[in-house]
Amino acid sequence: MAENDDQPPGDSGPSDIRPVSITDEMKRSYLDYAMSVIVARALPDARDGLKPVHRRILYSMHEQGHTPDKKYVKSARVVGDVMGKYHPHGDQAIYDALVRMAQDFSMRLPLIDGQGNFGSVDGDPPAAMRYTECRLADSAMSLLDDIDKDTVDFQANYDGNEKEPVVLPARFPNLLANGAGGIAVGMATNIPPHNLGELIDACVALIDEPGLSIEDLMAIVPGPDFPTGGIILGRTGIRGAYMLGRGSIVMRGKVEFETLRKEREAIIISEIPYQVNKASMVERIGELVREKKIDGVAELRDESDRHGYRVVVELKREAMPDVVLNQLYRYTPLQSTFGANMVALEGGRPLVMNLKDLLQSFLAFREEVISRRTKYLLGKARDRAHVLVGLAIAVANIDEIIRLIRTSRDANEAREALMGRDWPARDVEAMILLIDDPRHRINPDGTYRLSEMQARAILDLRLQRLTALGREEIKDELDKLAAEIANYLEILRSRARIQTIVKEELAAARAEFATPRRTVILDQEGEMEDEDLIHREDMVVTVSRLGYVKRVPLSAYRAQRRGGKGRSGMQTRDEDFVTRLFVANTHTPVLYFSSHGRVYKEKVWRLPQAAPQARGKALINILPLNQGERDRRRADLHREAGRAAHHRGRPVHPLPGAGRARVPGPHLDGCARHRARRGRSGDLALHPAPPRRLCGRARRLSQARERGAARHLG
Repeated sequence: MAENDDQPPGDSGPSDIRPVSITDEMKRSYLDYAMSVIVARALPDARDGLKPVHRRILYSMHEQGHTPDKKYVKSARVVGDVMGKYHPHGDQAIYDALVRMAQDFSMRLPLIDGQGNFGSVDGDPPAAMRYTECRLADSAMSLLDDIDKDTVDFQANYDGNEKEPVVLPARFPNLLANGAGGIAVGMATNIPPHNLGELIDACVALIDEPGLSIEDLMAIVPGPDFPTGGIILGRTGIRGAYMLGRGSIVMRGKVEFETLRKEREAIIISEIPYQVNKASMVERIGELVREKKIDGVAELRDESDRHGYRVVVELKREAMPDVVLNQLYRYTPLQSTFGANMVALEGGRPLVMNLKDLLQSFLAFREEVISRRTKYLLGKARDRAHVLVGLAIAVANIDEIIRLIRTSRDANEAREALMGRDWPARDVEAMILLIDDPRHRINPDGTYRLSEMQARAILDLRLQRLTALGREEIKDELDKLAAEIANYLEILRSRARIQTIVKEELAAARAEFATPRRTVILDQEGEMEDEDLIHREDMVVTVSRLGYVKRVPLSAYRAQRRGGKGRSGMQTRDEDFVTRLFVANTHTPVLYFSSHGRVYKEKVWRLPQAAPQARGKALINILPLNQGERDRRRADLHREAGRAAHHRGRPVHPLPGAGRARVPGPHLDGCARHRARRGRSGDLALHPAPPRRLCGRARRLSQARERGAARHLG
């Protein structure tokens, strides 16, 4: 009493309060939340390939009758019905899921037939739900077929007032056909779409030969088939995804080369990688061209229309298309990666599944659906046969039946009278045995007692059914039901019959929905360097005094006999002349020595290719020269390496007066190959004298030297 006196009056507190560890409570609450997100939100079911929101949208539209043969309805109407009955998570989440199922660039086999603006591959958002309209597509009806025949279990909705399906009785492997993506708590899924025809062929092969390996299945399903087409580079990522459930798949857009006006080459992008925003890709290409990370692009434009994608990358005259394309693959989303992570719910548990696991899960589910559907149809057939047996007994005893009904005071008394006596059934004994229903048993004395259902059917019998034609109709219907019941029983007794039905229904889905493969799979692995795309070819490299350089294929020159006029090697300005002309391979590196003592290296194929009479391109636009820095000498690395090996071990002595050095030895000792050029080839220009203005005579001598070199090349 003393303790109670210390408390304020009327403040006894709640009686159900108990101490709880905050650590245990947070752990339990977090696990409950995580499992709720994993099972009821983010991950698809391996059987029908749908998340709860997609399943609820399709079932609600089916329940409301928005089928392909009906008119379109407002998307807002569908969203409101789904949110009110099944999915209380906000209208925007429902509408986003509905929009995705209607986008042909997101789904390999769209499940909703949309009318209006449902977004674009450029990232444009869909119109508001009050503007767009939708209805179920034919493919969605295949996911919902037989849902009213007890093929799947139902559960209560969030408030217990409605029932929703736990899974849809899908007739084709939707999870692999359309793919899935989602982020849960501590796990995520990203499954690529596939070609439906290939998947069905793999399912049929797996039914015929359950021991097939994943390698065997990959011969039937070579890889994903994206709705946007494109190219898959290599099979390593596909193999990892199909065997381990995880893999990195390299995707490329599909391109082709076209010749546009004035003989200009262009790269035409006609297909893009899956889930790549085309507008962002074009914008990224433009940024890289401005930053000069991609060279050789003259113009970029998007000519896509309702007939397909067409992004034109127009090239400069001197650009090499293969090199520019390789740079586009390397630096832009034109080459992207799809990280496959094949996580799905199997039996309510999230699992990483390989290709065979997913196909087996679907096939086992289809066998269960067909078995449950057959049991349902068997029950319906037996119920109808049960009624017909009662009618047949009534027709066989029609006079006694009419007398009994006429003497009864009301329908209840007549029903009780019909059920309370045994009726002769020898005439229908063969039909009863044919139906094979446990409820139909003839007594040893050849009589049969009617059930309440049969008695009600007799009381509801119309008089026209008592004619000879009516009796014959009852007999014919009983014979038909007997054949159906026998067929259903045979199906339930034989798994082979069930698998045959699975194959038949898969073949029907293939004939209705399968389309040719869009994505091409190439065996090439890894990225290629730009140099790998350049053919090895001899080039004539010409450099002028003012720093203009070019390369011309050696094949452009031809040998001339005595009396030939030669060929001009370069058109120069008045104060310019050719200072160096040599032959080198396209893959040969060339060193450039600048006036500031720096050395730059560049491959021959990176020099601008031009006609023999062209002037070329200034080195300042090729090399990162500083202001006031100029090129002084070019050295072919392969040739200089050969000379260094020839003169290895000999000292270098400076020449007086010109800042030049001469290598003694074979040049002075009588080497036949170098004797004629020892004043030229044996000199290494370390610090050449500054250039001076040429007089007319020197210029004419330079031009004559140039013509002589061109005549020598032929």
